[in-house]
Amino acid sequence: MLIFMFHVHSFIKCILLCGSGWLFMSSELKSWSDSRQYCRDHGADLVIINTEEKQRHISSFTKERVWIGLSDRENEANMKWVDNSPLKQGFWLKGEPNDQNGNEDCIELMPSNPVLNNWNDLPCSAKRNVFCEK
Repeated sequence: MLIFMFHVHSFIKCILLCGSGWLFMSSELKSWSDSRQYCRDHGADLVIINTEEKQRHISSFTKERVWIGLSDRENEANMKWVDNSPLKQGFWLKGEPNDQNGNEDCIELMPSNPVLNNWNDLPCSAKRNVFCEK
């Protein structure tokens, strides 16, 4: 297992688990729920991207498709972050979210797409890399 860690503001990589304000990514592929539990087990939660600056930094850092802490699992078409705050600004791929087949409730970031338009909804059971925020 490979874990990357960096600070939200300075993006200094570190080896040990860091304190508040750090992001870390695991190379393990997990469902959205398992990813969230993995983050919680490490004193964190799935990443919340609520600014354009943070969206740019995370998109430029990762080369893998990763889960972010956004879903409409509780109430269809009502996107909420893992801290229960509502989505105010989204960075969606064209045509997303589309809830294809009525079961796309969790959100991934797809870094191979334009930085400000790379979110996609998909089934929460899909396997993606874990991206946590502490």
